[in-house]
Amino acid sequence: MAERSFAKEVQQLRVPAGTEFRGEGILAVTKALLESGVSYVTGYQGSPISHLMDVLADAQPILNALGVYFEPAASEAAAAAALSASVNYPVRGAVTWKSTVGTNVASDALANLASGGVTGGALIIVGEDYGEGSSIMQERTHAFAMKSQMWLLDPRPHLPSIVQAVHDGFALSEATHTPVMLELRIRSCHLHGSFITRENRRPAFTLKDALENPRRDIDRIVLPPASFLHEREKLEQRWPAAVKFITERKLNEWVEGDLEHIGIVTLGGLANSVLRALKLLGQADLFGASRVPLYILNVAYPLIEDEVDRFCRGKRAVLMVEEGQPDYLEQNLNTLLRRRGLDTAVHGKDLLPRGGDYTVAALQKGIQGFLQRHHPAAFAAPVALSLASRKGAVDDGVPRAPVSAAAPLLPPRPPGLCVGCPERPIFSSLKLVERELGMHHVSADIGCHLFSIMPPFHLGATTMGYGLGGSSASAFAAGAQLGASKPALAFMGDGGFWHNGLTSGIANAVFNKQRNVFVIVDNNYSAATGGQDLPSSRAVNPNRSTMHPIERAVRGVGVEWVRTITRTYDVKSMRAALRAALSSKEPGPKVVIAQSECMLNRQRRDKPATAKAIEAGARVVKERFGVDAAVCSGDHACMRISGCPSLTLAPSGDALKPDPVASVDEHCVACGHCGEVADAAVLCPSFYKAHKVHNPGAAERWLDRWRRRALAWLQARQWRARAHRALFPLEAPR
Repeated sequence: MAERSFAKEVQQLRVPAGTEFRGEGILAVTKALLESGVSYVTGYQGSPISHLMDVLADAQPILNALGVYFEPAASEAAAAAALSASVNYPVRGAVTWKSTVGTNVASDALANLASGGVTGGALIIVGEDYGEGSSIMQERTHAFAMKSQMWLLDPRPHLPSIVQAVHDGFALSEATHTPVMLELRIRSCHLHGSFITRENRRPAFTLKDALENPRRDIDRIVLPPASFLHEREKLEQRWPAAVKFITERKLNEWVEGDLEHIGIVTLGGLANSVLRALKLLGQADLFGASRVPLYILNVAYPLIEDEVDRFCRGKRAVLMVEEGQPDYLEQNLNTLLRRRGLDTAVHGKDLLPRGGDYTVAALQKGIQGFLQRHHPAAFAAPVALSLASRKGAVDDGVPRAPVSAAAPLLPPRPPGLCVGCPERPIFSSLKLVERELGMHHVSADIGCHLFSIMPPFHLGATTMGYGLGGSSASAFAAGAQLGASKPALAFMGDGGFWHNGLTSGIANAVFNKQRNVFVIVDNNYSAATGGQDLPSSRAVNPNRSTMHPIERAVRGVGVEWVRTITRTYDVKSMRAALRAALSSKEPGPKVVIAQSECMLNRQRRDKPATAKAIEAGARVVKERFGVDAAVCSGDHACMRISGCPSLTLAPSGDALKPDPVASVDEHCVACGHCGEVADAAVLCPSFYKAHKVHNPGAAERWLDRWRRRALAWLQARQWRARAHRALFPLEAPR
C-alpha cells in the first residue's frame, strides 16, 4: 500500500498526441517514457522519486497494453543490472532510484554497463537529493557521471524541458552507445505545469524479440582484451558523438542579454532560481528575459568546449553557478578557457556558498557581488535624486529588502517517529532492558527506526547504508572471542533486510559464527519510502508475490535462535525477547523479529473505511487513551521512555500540584504504547482507555442516560458535602 494512489491521475497517460497534459513532474516523466517507446522500467523507491515508482505501479494496465514491462527491483544494484537488456538489443530501458545513495549501491553494475556500452537507449533517472531538504550525505551525482563517463542531464524545472530531456536522453544514449543519467531535483519532481503530448509508442523491438533472436557481442563484455579497448572507445568515439549530438540538437540553452561583457553559466536545474534572483536585482523580468547573458547547461556533463568558447569569448568575467563541493564545473570551465587562450575571469565559490542549497536568497547575494565587481553601473543611483538623497541620506541604488524586526528563532524540530509508530515500543523495551543489563553497542540502519538515535532513546552509534546495520556490527563480533560479556546489537528494517541485510548481515553472521544480536523491524512495508510492498508484506498484491515470512528466510540461511514478536506494542513480551537475546550464551547469531504494521499505512486504510461506516449508520467504536490528572504524579517518566508526539504536558488543575502533568492530545491513535510502557516500567497507574461509540444502539443509549443521571446525582451530592465544609459560601456548578 503506497503512500498515495495515482490511479486517477495515470488515466491522463492515455491521452492522444497534441493534448495539453497537466500534472506533477513525476507524471510528466512517466508520459515521456511511454512516448519514447520504452520496453522496460525498473527501480528502487526513495525520495524524491518514490512517487515515480508508485505511478508506474498504478499504471500497470496501461504499461501492459503497450507491451512495457515494469517491476520494483530488490535494490538499486538489481535495477542497474537489468539495463544489461539494452547492451546487445535495440530496446530502450529506464531505471530510477534515489540520488547518490542509490547510485552507490548500483555502482558495480553501472561501471560495467558504462564500460561495455549499450545498443538500445539506457536511461538512469536519479532523484537528486542535495541541499537543506535532503536526508542523506551531501554528495552529488556529477562525480559518478564523470568517473564512469556517462552523460548527465540536468533539465530546467519546467515540464516541457523535463519531458524533452527524457526523449533526448534515450536518443543521446543510442547515438553514443552510452548510458545517460537524468537527474531530477526535488522541485522538479513535484512541480506542476503543462506540456503538449506526443503519441505513446509501443517498443519497436520488444523483449520477446530479443528472447527469440538472441545476440551476443563479446566486445561488449568487460573482459580482457575488450575491457582495455573500452576506454579508447569512450574517448575516440563516444565522446565526440556526444559532443556532436548535444551541439546539433541544441540541448543547452542560451539567453541573450545586453550586458555582453559579463555572463552567467548555470546548471539547468538552477536556472529558474538564477532568473528569480536576477529579477529581484532588477536585471531580469518575469518571462525569462535577462540583461545578463545566460548559458544554461541542461547537459551537466560533458561540457561542450566550442559552446563554452562561444559564450565566454569577449567577456570580462563569467559566474559559474554550481551547488556543492568539489567545484567540478568551475574547474572544468577554467581549464577549457585557458586551453583556448581566453583570459575571461571565472567566479563561482568565491562569491557563492561553498556548500548547501542554492536558494534564491543565496544566489541573489552572490550575483549581486558579481555585478558590483564587474558591472557596478547596474546599481548606479538614478539621475533624479530621491528625497532621501536630497536630505543627505545614502542612496546607492542597490535593491534592499525592507527592514524588519529580527524573526524569532524557530524551535528545534528533530526528526522522530510518528504517533502510534510500532517501532517506538521496541526502543522503549530496549531502554528498560538497559536498566538491567547495561548499555550495549548499537549499530543502526537506514529507515524510520534510525530516529531512535534522537531523544528520548539515544540509541545507535553508526549507520553505514541501507541494510548494512548487521554488517556494521561485524567487527565487534571479535569481542566475544576476547571474552566480552556483552554482544553487539544491530537493527535493520524489513526493507533493509530484503535489500541487503539478509546476505551481508544475517548470512554473513552465520558464516562467521558471530554471537551478535539482530533486531529486524518488520512493519509490513518499505515504510520510510512511502509504504511500498515487500516480499514479507502481509497484504494481497495482485501483481507481486508477498507473504514470505522473514523468519523462514532467516532460518534458511542457518540461524537457530529466532524469536518473532507479532505485536510490538506488547512491551512485556518485547522486553523479554530482547533480554533473552542479549543474555543468551548459545553460539551463533540471535535474531528478534518485531512485527507490527506501520501506523501511517494502517490509518490510510482504516480512516476512510471508518468514516464510510459511520456515515452509513454502522456502530463503530473508537478508542482513545488519556491521563487522569488527579492520579498523575508529574514525574514525566512515561515521556522519557515513550517520546510519543501525542503525549504532552498540561496544567494539573490543582493548586497544590503546580507542576504540569502528562496529557494525551487529540492526535492519539490508541496504539496503547503509553499505558503499556508505564505499566512495564512500574510507573504510575494514571493512564486510562476511553471508548467513543458512534451510532449506538437503543440499549446503549438507554444505559448512557442512566449513567449520566447517576453521575449527576453523585456529583451534586459531592458538591453539597463540599459546600457544607466550606468556610465561605460556594456557588454551585452550572
